Amino acid sequence: MSHLFLGLISGTSADGIDAALVEFPDRTGTAGLRLRAARTHTWAPALRERLVALGQGGELTSLDELGRLDVQVASAFADAALALLDEAGVAAAQVAAIGSHGQTLRHRPHGDAPFTMQVGDGNVIAERTGIATVADFRRRDVAAGGHGAPLVPAFHAALLHSADEDRAVLNLGGIGNYTLLPRQGDVRGFDTGPANALLDAWCLRHTGQPFDADGAFAASGQVDGGLLDRLLDEAWFALPPPKSTGREQFHLDWVDRRLLGGESPADVQATLLELSAVTVARALDVHQPGTARVIACGGGVRNPQLLARIAAHLPGARIESTDVHGLDPDFVEAMAFAWLARETLAGRPGNLAAVTGARGPRVLGVVHPP
Repeated sequence: MSHLFLGLISGTSADGIDAALVEFPDRTGTAGLRLRAARTHTWAPALRERLVALGQGGELTSLDELGRLDVQVASAFADAALALLDEAGVAAAQVAAIGSHGQTLRHRPHGDAPFTMQVGDGNVIAERTGIATVADFRRRDVAAGGHGAPLVPAFHAALLHSADEDRAVLNLGGIGNYTLLPRQGDVRGFDTGPANALLDAWCLRHTGQPFDADGAFAASGQVDGGLLDRLLDEAWFALPPPKSTGREQFHLDWVDRRLLGGESPADVQATLLELSAVTVARALDVHQPGTARVIACGGGVRNPQLLARIAAHLPGARIESTDVHGLDPDFVEAMAFAWLARETLAGRPGNLAAVTGARGPRVLGVVHPP
């Protein structure tokens, strides 16, 4: 089997499809792992707009729409994979498999019929690329009683665990999530709440820009203490792990219901940034106090205002990017899905039951042959 695997993911923010071509010289571990090439593929604007609307609770117009979206998203993922291979000068035949996360439309791990739904048909990706494609990673974990998320902690643990200090890996995507890596003991992981999702949505509404570059919009405002208290009063924040969430819970309607009216847009942006920082810090203080090092990845690493506020709330921890450890912070999750595809083909579990709450380890995903 080839040493090359390709990971694809579009996260909660749906701000692009991240594609990562990863070399795994060690067939069982991560020794010598190397990111050969990576790129972010832009969504067609109309498709992205529809995916964002559905992801935050919008209703499908019909079953036909769901079927079309499943194929349209898969085609976009296939385009992302093929563009990356073309840029890297790598033939499809050299790649063992693609690991595709898909695009989440709904995530409902609770209730009498728990489910999670990602669109992006793996059959289409395999057909378009000619590469075996592993997709639909989350549903097996949900079927086993878990949340189906987060799935990246096993990859974090393999690369970033230290026997010398307690560490945490913080992914600042649309939703924030932690992987807790104590010097000794079980790896744990859970979502913390909104990281960039609300910041991006509010910025788009009030500036027309898809994200707050360098946190400048937030820096131009002041934190509204009353609004912050109302946002933090959300019951979800007090839930114990395992816990996961998404745009279907934390969206602009959720924010709007907590506004009194007349707030400055810049002040709301500053308050949403503070919400992300406070919830990230409180979660770590509760679940792994004394953490020495927080290693951050995801789009939020590019927001110096957000990192500064997190650091202010975690004065005892060193906050640094995965760049320090040789991992591009923009592509850690895509690399993880390349790794998950490798684990699936090898018949090895990809979840950590202590993280997701599943009844035990499970081999994840559905394999679509080339």
